[in-house]
Amino acid sequence: MSDQEITQLLTRIADSLERLAPVLAPSADLDAADAFVWHAEREILEPIAKVNRLDLALLQGIDQQRDSLYDNTMRFAQGLPANNALLWGARGSGKSSLVKAVHGDITAKNPGMVALAEIHREDIPTLPRLLTFLRDSKRRTILYCDDLSFDGGDASYKSLKAILEGGIEGRPDNVIFYATSNRRHLMPRDMIENERSTAINPSEAVEEKVSLSDRFGLWLGFHKCDQDTFFAMIEGYVAHYGLDVEEAEWRAQAIEWSVTRGSRSGRVAWQFLQHLAGTKGVRIS
Repeated sequence: MSDQEITQLLTRIADSLERLAPVLAPSADLDAADAFVWHAEREILEPIAKVNRLDLALLQGIDQQRDSLYDNTMRFAQGLPANNALLWGARGSGKSSLVKAVHGDITAKNPGMVALAEIHREDIPTLPRLLTFLRDSKRRTILYCDDLSFDGGDASYKSLKAILEGGIEGRPDNVIFYATSNRRHLMPRDMIENERSTAINPSEAVEEKVSLSDRFGLWLGFHKCDQDTFFAMIEGYVAHYGLDVEEAEWRAQAIEWSVTRGSRSGRVAWQFLQHLAGTKGVRIS
């Protein structure tokens, strides 16, 4: 092999090793913004300049959940004891909107007080690596996972259990974990019932599956809203964005909209508001 061929081979090897090497996310990156998204494949926290969220005052019909999560988050931001939180319940009921709105409100009133870092469900196995970055940064951070759930054969929930509570190293003091889910125990009911019917010791098998949700000290349930609450949501949106439309007009349209969707929820109310604003030629953001 000639010197030129050896050089080319070594260059290719070096390039391959560079691509395989993880890009470390320096803790200083957490000072770049108040919100981040974790990209597991590159092991970096990407700063988010503008978070897609609503004002806290616009969230209607979830007053108890709002107050509980806000108080818990403020205690954490102030360095006081606080609990991991699981927001569970009906689709479109405002779970993820509440997490982002609470963070936004606290950040607006106390700039730089606490960061929000989102980790995607499929990246949960990389959570220990992310926690290393967050632990080293010292900045108080809400670690947030939207639509968290586990299906049969998925064992990643076991590592999450150890991290939240019970592992040797555990969750860093400067990190709290918030998750939203449509499932109260993060597992489908048929998966739990299957464990109950096939295990040698049914109670122990079920306990293993549902004990993950026990790691969340704060449980907040979200349920389908009634028509009055649905109207209150829309009324708040109409007033906030200054839409020139009579109440009788938008109420009649809202009823038809919810019937065609087959449900009433915060998400459906927001989607109707988008439709209403569009028909009036009003831009909202």
